[in-house]
Amino acid sequence: MNNRNFITRLGLKVFFICAVLFLNSPATAQEFQRVKDGVEYLKFERKGNDADVWTINILRVDLAKADIQIHRAMDEAVGLETTSSLAGRYGAVAAINGGFFRTSGTYRGDSAGIIKIDGKILSETNNNRAAVGFIRKENQTEIILGHLKFEGFIETDKKQKLDLNCINCPRVENQLVLYTSEFHRTTLTDAKGVEVGIQNNRIVSVNDKKGSSRIPENGFVLSAAGTARDWVLKNLKVGTKLNVQSKLISIEDSQIQNSKWLMAEDIVGGGPQLIKNGKIEITFEREKWGESFSTTRHPRTAIAKTKDGKILLVVVDGRQPGYSVGMSLTELANLLLEFGATEAINLDGGGSSTMVVENKIVNKPSDQTGERPVSDALLVFERKGQQR
Repeated sequence: MNNRNFITRLGLKVFFICAVLFLNSPATAQEFQRVKDGVEYLKFERKGNDADVWTINILRVDLAKADIQIHRAMDEAVGLETTSSLAGRYGAVAAINGGFFRTSGTYRGDSAGIIKIDGKILSETNNNRAAVGFIRKENQTEIILGHLKFEGFIETDKKQKLDLNCINCPRVENQLVLYTSEFHRTTLTDAKGVEVGIQNNRIVSVNDKKGSSRIPENGFVLSAAGTARDWVLKNLKVGTKLNVQSKLISIEDSQIQNSKWLMAEDIVGGGPQLIKNGKIEITFEREKWGESFSTTRHPRTAIAKTKDGKILLVVVDGRQPGYSVGMSLTELANLLLEFGATEAINLDGGGSSTMVVENKIVNKPSDQTGERPVSDALLVFERKGQQR
């Protein structure tokens, strides 16, 4: 073989290798489009074997130039509102849907996991599932991801103590529930329990067998049924001083982690975890998710932190053959790794999966009725003029 033919064949080989790499490579950073300072957006289609096709939307956020906040539907702990409505009401640059929630009944919109807004816990954890928190500093927001558990109790000035079962949730037999002023005007309970009104850490009312007590704006209500009701009637009287405690504890049991979670003003639960320390680590068994939830392709929403500290907000459409088939959690985790994710968790998906950019829904929600109302959303703001 002469040198000329060798060089020609070598050149063709290099060309075909480059072409294959290009066709199979992920969308590059240069394809992101600037929306606002610190906020970039990318939409692309990916095809796989057979008829598999995915339509993917990604927001990339620089938390030195933009902020992410969690906002509740209707500004209460129960109720539903679309992601686009929340984004519009608050003037957000962009938004995605947030955590899981109760979809029916009197407590529609009740978070099925932890939610903390402006430093107030509005719902407790569920099976110690993965969560994301936002720590606001003077010039930048820091993100933290991990697993949390909830601990809460009430204690009288005589050291009588009873554990809290949950916050702003439906009360069931033998439970003690705390209803905060962010929940609703009343507790929405039936008349089978006892309800205690508290203001300035002192009991102002004890109402037995009445239900749906009014929640004072500057206080809260304790509601108890069954054995918890018996304890309340025995130990709590009008005028009693009461210590009410609720806290979130890192399952990772690190003092540094716990101090960071304590500083997080906003927290929303999701699950399961997808990526930890730059590697796929899907914790669906530990978080008590069914295996099919992990392996079946669904519309998905996720949040991730990248190697360079940026935040990825991702929505993958699904349940729409020919347009987008959805992803398993392993496929979703691999997608996030392609874009440099080092930590990531799954958020509510299915018909809830929605992304809004500049007041426009940019994905295609899977419900036949269109965009689904949700319990909360992650809203992206420019750092200048951000609202609360």
